[in-house]
Amino acid sequence: MVTMYSTEWCGHCRRLKRQLEGAGISYREVDVDVERRYGDRIVEATGGYRVVPTVEVGGRLLVNPTVDEVEAALA
Repeated sequence: MVTMYSTEWCGHCRRLKRQLEGAGISYREVDVDVERRYGDRIVEATGGYRVVPTVEVGGRLLVNPTVDEVEAALA
């Protein structure tokens, strides 16, 4: 399962969503501006920053990944 942590205003998030959809990768999206409790985990993983998009694959967080990195994590 792929979870994408994003925000509504993030251009990088919109681009990655289009790329994931184009690659046929389904994902669950969590808006960290709405569901703030997820932001703490991202801040911890990035050394103090709430970076979006962050994608979770199999419990592993990928910070601002490319679609290729997501595909590799799924392989």
